[in-house]
Amino acid sequence: MSVVVAIKKNNHVILAADSQHTFGSSKPGDGNMQESKIRQIGDAYLAGTSWALYDNILDDFLAEKGEVALQTKQEVFAFFKELWKALHDQYSFVNDQCDDKETPFGDLDASFLVVTSQRIFYISSDMCVTEFAKYHAIGSGSDFSIGALHVLYPQDLDLADIATQAVETAIAHNIYCGAPVEVVPVN
Repeated sequence: MSVVVAIKKNNHVILAADSQHTFGSSKPGDGNMQESKIRQIGDAYLAGTSWALYDNILDDFLAEKGEVALQTKQEVFAFFKELWKALHDQYSFVNDQCDDKETPFGDLDASFLVVTSQRIFYISSDMCVTEFAKYHAIGSGSDFSIGALHVLYPQDLDLADIATQAVETAIAHNIYCGAPVEVVPVN
């Protein structure tokens, strides 16, 4: 797991993530692996938390797609609808994750943030797309980051500092989050 934070304030948007990767109960040593959780797709950025295999699947899926538009809620939903179909048609090693008989929906077993120069979209594991006006965080450390964002957002601080502190709060309190912090200004 991990933590990813998106913030929009004063017509600026920023995305930040921790850099820790785990493999079961182990993790690579410091400096032994450099893998970003943030990827640029056209004019948007996508970051996810969950299985590392999603990075490989997304690279493969995007290599075949060409240009992708992720500027509106409908475009984001359409992208994940296509990804869902590809997960089942092209990647036979993907299992359906939904064990909850109370829901009619499948489960990506992952969550994502899509960020544009003006918008923050959260994609939940059931592919519901929700837009946030100020900030949101995903991943195992998200509760800690959202708490930090609640306190830091109203303050007159640099946006990169707010994002870094929110991710560092998750790193300090969740064993599945680790340094260093990657910060990407979106606009």
